[in-house]
Amino acid sequence: MGGPIARNPPRSPPYVLPCIIALAFLSLSALFLSKVDDFVSQTKTVAGHNLEPTPWHLFPPRTFSEDTRQERAYKIIKCSYLTCPYSTRRNNDTELEERRLFVSSLDTPKCPDFFRFIHKDLQPWAKTRITKDHVMAAKEHAAFRVVIVGGRIYVDLYYACVQSRLMFTVWGLLQLLRRYPGMLPDVDMMFDCMDKPSINRTEHGSFPLPLFRYCTTDAHFDIPFPDWSFWGWPETNIKPWDEQFREIKQGSQTKRWGNKLPLAFWKGNPDVDSPIRTELLQCNHSTKWRAQILRQNWVEEAKSGYEQSKLSNQCNHRYKIYAEGYAWSVSLKYILSCGSLALIITPQYEDFFTRGLIPRKNYWPVSPINLCHSIKFAVKWGNTHPLEAEAMGKKGQDFMENLSMDRVYDYMFHFISEYSKLQDFKPSPPSTALEVCAESLLCLADPKQREYLERSTTAPSPAPPCSLEPANANFMKSWIEKKKKTIEDVRVMVEKNALRR
Repeated sequence: MGGPIARNPPRSPPYVLPCIIALAFLSLSALFLSKVDDFVSQTKTVAGHNLEPTPWHLFPPRTFSEDTRQERAYKIIKCSYLTCPYSTRRNNDTELEERRLFVSSLDTPKCPDFFRFIHKDLQPWAKTRITKDHVMAAKEHAAFRVVIVGGRIYVDLYYACVQSRLMFTVWGLLQLLRRYPGMLPDVDMMFDCMDKPSINRTEHGSFPLPLFRYCTTDAHFDIPFPDWSFWGWPETNIKPWDEQFREIKQGSQTKRWGNKLPLAFWKGNPDVDSPIRTELLQCNHSTKWRAQILRQNWVEEAKSGYEQSKLSNQCNHRYKIYAEGYAWSVSLKYILSCGSLALIITPQYEDFFTRGLIPRKNYWPVSPINLCHSIKFAVKWGNTHPLEAEAMGKKGQDFMENLSMDRVYDYMFHFISEYSKLQDFKPSPPSTALEVCAESLLCLADPKQREYLERSTTAPSPAPPCSLEPANANFMKSWIEKKKKTIEDVRVMVEKNALRR
């Protein structure tokens, strides 16, 4: 008999190994995609990705138009991490130094007088200076932090801002760097992007917090800074400032003063928790109160493309009313731009430029007390003194024309420069901050936002910023007291007229 027959071990089917490899690949791919999703979900952007609304002013969170999760992930990674390192807008040190020397050799005009409020706004830190502790304590009230180092901007994001405020505010700072390349100091700033000031002087008197926002009051330390709409407000079809002003001025010239309606006009949204706007609705009577008050329906306006609220078509009245909303309102600059006599109901809030307005020179002050009668008196006075009223309205328009983007950038430049002088530490971007450049911001913008951003792009200035006057407490005191006296004189005038009725 022969020996035992050798048996071959059973063979695996030929498709097993490829299946194992494919399964491993799919597992690794799934793991990779999961890690990418986690990474992307933790990346916050100036467009609002992965940001919750500010807890102190809630609003509906933004929805994004990307069709798929993968498209959104690709966009966030590309724009946030892969754009700025390859930015083409980098200046070398030699070019910057040559430009600085050239610009510094040119003569500069003096800045407008209201620029002196820069010193007043920063006075709370004149003795203590601004420490890192000051800045970090302000974080509790901030939506985002901006650190400028070596001419580059790094943004640390905490909360979303309503609509595109965050994106357009950061864009404004990027344009400032482009306007004055190599001239801005390193700086560390906390920003909030909602309307109401929050750093109360009574509560924070012993340790004032430096927080930038769009408005302030006498009772707050909040630092007023140019608002986002100077670079455009795409959600409402409001163009970048220089372009929008030209359009409004052109619209204001379609009718001579004498042919404009001899009434006071206001159009806006009264449903913003604004007692003064609610009361203003009671003044809607062209015969009794000489006023036309219209309710703005933003939902319907959005559906019609804001055709009925085009700013250049709202200059047909001799008088235009400004009434604050939830807080300060961007509408004041557009009202003044019409050349109609602005009837400004005594504001509680002020932005950076309104401190330069002078009652009975470029606007008429209206007391909120006995509001309808105060408006009627202003209209009656203007119709009785048409040349004075027209001249006053024209001076308001001239004030806004002089507030070109050149001056806006000058104000930003000087404020940041003076602020940086008070910092007693060397700014450096936190590990959670990401660099933002023009290309990365445009990358994140939707088509309409990108259009407005590109239209507001500036160029390096051929001249240096205007010359900021030094701090002068006596000048400021006299300026403020003179304004208060004029406003009080008008109030008394209106009150006496009411008593004679």
